[in-house]
Amino acid sequence: MRKVLAVFLCAVLFLDVICVGVIFFTSGNKEEDTSEGNIFTKATVLAVGSNTAQDEMLIQAKDRSNTGGYDFSLVYENIKDAVSNADMSIITQSSAVSSSHAVSGDRRFNAPPELGDELIKTGFDVVSIATDRILDFGEEGLLNTLDYWDSREIVSTGVYRNSDEAAQLTMTEANGIKFGFVAFTKSLGGNNLPEDSQAVILTAAAENVLAEKISYAERKADVVIVCANWGNEFEKEVDGECRELAAKIADWGADVIIGTHPNPIQEAEVIKTASGHDCFVVYSLGNVVSCTSQPELLLGGMLTFDVVKNKEERTVSVENFSVSGLVTHYGMNMSKVRIYPLSDYTGELASLHGINDSFGDFGLRYLGNILTATYDKKYIRK
Repeated sequence: MRKVLAVFLCAVLFLDVICVGVIFFTSGNKEEDTSEGNIFTKATVLAVGSNTAQDEMLIQAKDRSNTGGYDFSLVYENIKDAVSNADMSIITQSSAVSSSHAVSGDRRFNAPPELGDELIKTGFDVVSIATDRILDFGEEGLLNTLDYWDSREIVSTGVYRNSDEAAQLTMTEANGIKFGFVAFTKSLGGNNLPEDSQAVILTAAAENVLAEKISYAERKADVVIVCANWGNEFEKEVDGECRELAAKIADWGADVIIGTHPNPIQEAEVIKTASGHDCFVVYSLGNVVSCTSQPELLLGGMLTFDVVKNKEERTVSVENFSVSGLVTHYGMNMSKVRIYPLSDYTGELASLHGINDSFGDFGLRYLGNILTATYDKKYIRK
């Protein structure tokens, strides 16, 4: 009897081990975790406007450096947390970054490599370089700029060495979401590439090229972001050409259009296409930093939004668009130029701004009024 009982207990134990093994094996080898937390993935995106190092910034950065180079850390330190905490951060560098040419911050613009390095340290992942300033130092300056960005851990878009490179889609990924980038400029600032140049700059005039590139990006990427260097300088209102082109870009398949160049911030809206596709466009985010005595140009914009991907249904939504302010602050005689998020800017800082020497109404109310006069309240971040 004891022998029979022992056999029986052994059999039960054997079956228990098998069952535990089956449970362990099946739980560790699911084809897909369908719990809600694993069906969805999200990436937060941040974008700012044009970045230009003017003479005042360059002189101050030179004076701060202990190595004989340039130190731009003071300029960007107050936005570093916001930029680096986003999953994807985008900036437009308006000037060349050419080591073969003199650094220049007036009329013709060329930034030292330390400026680009500081943008990368701040946390930017993508840089648009298709601007009206990219040819300030000719084809050589353009090619040197490409060499610079290609040597760093950042993605550049809008300018290429040749047609083969231009045919490739600029793509990058964050949290399993594929981003496709297209950048173009309306103007080349009166400059042109040599007739025998192989370099390619995407321009608004080449609509067929833009249409093909954006449509291709729409097929390959989860979300398509277009960086548009367009519009008229110093104008607060969006011109008709930009609106018409934005509608076409939306039709071609863009999800978000980030506008730069006019200098002031300009409005944002959602474009609804005939096919039912929505495209969010901010016509101008103004300047990231601005060494100017024009008070309205001291406020730039910072756009944030979320991209959410449903891995089970293979759908992507772009949502939660919001715009906040960026303030260029400086002291007397435009000293110590630096940027503050408007949400961190104080009345005390505003009272110390160097602009007060020529403009008496500068302050939080003035800056807030510009923001609310430009953007629909539903887009303004609280």
